[in-house]
Amino acid sequence: MTIPVNQLSDPAVRAFVRALNANDAEAFQQALAPGATMSDDGSDRDLAAWTEKEVFSSRGHMEIESEKSDGRDLVARFRNDTWGEMRTRWRFTVEDGKIARFETGQA
Repeated sequence: MTIPVNQLSDPAVRAFVRALNANDAEAFQQALAPGATMSDDGSDRDLAAWTEKEVFSSRGHMEIESEKSDGRDLVARFRNDTWGEMRTRWRFTVEDGKIARFETGQA
């Protein structure tokens, strides 16, 4: 069973997932705090390059399986045209209603 995006607890995380799933780069940028950072499987990555490759040019999509920590810790099935589908974990740091950092990796 999945959690609908509009039912995610944290508004900043909800905006992030909604923009990612809509493949809307502009809305995605608006969900991020200035200078936002990210890591993938424990290694810091260039956020713009990573999201272009893993999300926007490869049609990334998240289906949320569970949330913890007031909606800032998700387990999701993430899929894109490059890697197919995998079970992933996403941890978000929110500052002033925007995503300041996210960490993702296989769950």
